[in-house]
Amino acid sequence: MKISIADNLLRQVGLTCALLLASLTVYGQDLAWPQFRGPESNPVGRNARLAERWSKTENVEWSLELPGRGWSSPIVTGNKIFVTTATTEGKSKPPQVGTEYSNEYVAELRKQGLPMDKVIERVTERDIELPNEVMLHYFIYCLDLKSGKMEWQKEFYKGHPPGGRHRKNSFTSESPVTDGKFVYVYVTNLGLWAYDLKGKQVWTTPLEANPIYLDFGTGSSPALIGNLLVIVSDNEKQQFIAAYDKQTGKQVWRTNRSLGNKGMQSGWVTPFVWKHALRTEIVTVGPGMAVSYDLTGKELWRLAGMCPAPIPMPFAYDGLLYIDGGRGSSMFAVRPGAAGDISLGKEESSNAYVAWSQPRAGTYLPSPLAYEGGVYTLTETGILSRFDAKTGKLTYKTRIDPAATAFTTSPWAYNGKLFCLSEEGQTFVIAAGETFKLLHMNDLDDMAQATPAIVGERLLLRTEHRLYSIRRAK
Repeated sequence: MKISIADNLLRQVGLTCALLLASLTVYGQDLAWPQFRGPESNPVGRNARLAERWSKTENVEWSLELPGRGWSSPIVTGNKIFVTTATTEGKSKPPQVGTEYSNEYVAELRKQGLPMDKVIERVTERDIELPNEVMLHYFIYCLDLKSGKMEWQKEFYKGHPPGGRHRKNSFTSESPVTDGKFVYVYVTNLGLWAYDLKGKQVWTTPLEANPIYLDFGTGSSPALIGNLLVIVSDNEKQQFIAAYDKQTGKQVWRTNRSLGNKGMQSGWVTPFVWKHALRTEIVTVGPGMAVSYDLTGKELWRLAGMCPAPIPMPFAYDGLLYIDGGRGSSMFAVRPGAAGDISLGKEESSNAYVAWSQPRAGTYLPSPLAYEGGVYTLTETGILSRFDAKTGKLTYKTRIDPAATAFTTSPWAYNGKLFCLSEEGQTFVIAAGETFKLLHMNDLDDMAQATPAIVGERLLLRTEHRLYSIRRAK
C-alpha cells in the first residue's frame, strides 16, 4: 500500500571454529538480502566500498529495464536477484508523486456541491484501477547479481487481479522472501508460490480474495520463521495471520483477529520476526493495535495507539523493539518479554514494557531506521527526525531540503550516512549523528517507491522503469 486517502475521505578449534562460523555468518549476511528491508528488517550496509554518489551513469555497474509495474523490493541470495512485476494488457493508470492529490480532488468535487457517493465514484474512476478494468500478467524475474543478465522469468498468474489498487500502488507491492534454497512469492488475496532457484515451481496455494478498504490495493510482505511462511492479511471481511509449511504450501495454522473499526480494518504492515533471548515472536501492526504472536499463532501481547491505516514495519535494534504507529500516532520502544495488554494509560509515556514513546512521531509511508544509536523517522513530505534509540529523546526534526517533498521508500544507512530516496528518484545523503547535515543529492530521474537491497558492495535500486546495480567504480 503506497497511499491512503482514508484520513481525509472518512477521517576458534573451538575458537577457530567459532571464528570461522562468525566469519561465515557475516559473509553470508553480506551476500544475502532475503526479504523486504533485509536480514534484520533494518536496512544497514556494512561494506566500506558501498557507493555514496551515483547518477544514471556514475557508479552504475549495470541497469536493466523492468517491464510492467511493481513496488516490491528486490531480494538476493546465491548471487541471484529476484524481483516481481505485473504487466497490463493495454493501458494502466499511471502513478503520481505525492499523497494528497486524491484528497485535493475530493475537496474540489465537494466544493462543486457533489454528494459524497458521487465524489467517491469520481475519485474511483480517476484514481482507482478496479479488477474488471485490467488483465494482468504477474512475473517473477531471476537476474544475475554481477551482470544483471536475466537467468529466467516465470509468469505465475494471468487474469484479473483479486482486487483494485490506487494508482499510486502496484499489483505487486509485496516483496518476495527466500531461505537460500527457494524463493516464495506472495500476492495478497491471490496466492502463494514457491520456486527453486532454477525457476521450477515447487507448489502454489491459492488464497481467498478479501476486500481492501476503498480498493486501495495491498502491500504486506511475507516472513519466514524456520519451516513457516507467515502472512498477515488485514482486510474488510476477516483479518487474520496465518502460517504455511514452506515445503508444501499447506496451512499450518491461522488466527483470526478483529482490529480497528468496522469499514476501516485494512492494513499494509509487513510482520516482523523478533528473535530475542526470551523467545521468538511475530510482531504485527494492524488498525489501531500492535499484536504479537508466538510461533503457533497464540497472542502474546498487544499495544494500543496505532493509527487506523498503518503502513510502517516494526523492527528491533540493540535490545528494543520499535513500532511506528503510523501517521498522527506515536512511536514506541518495547522491551522483550511482554504479556497481555501493555497499552499506555492516558498520562503515561512508558510502563513496565514500553521503554519510551513519542506522541505524534509516527509516520505515514516510510518505515523508520535505527543506526549508530539513533532512530530516524521520515514523513511522506520529507520531514526527518532523529531520536535517541535508548531514551527516545528528540535530537532534531527538520525538512531535508525544500525540493524533498514526497517519500514512500524507507531510508537506509551505511558508512556514517543516511540515504533518503524521494518519489522523484532523488536520494538525499545525510550525515548520521545528532546534528543534521545534508551532504549531497543523487538523481536517477525516475519515480521510485521501492526500498533497495544492499548486498556486499552493491546497492540495488528499483525505480518505476529500471533496476540499477550501484557499485563504486574501481
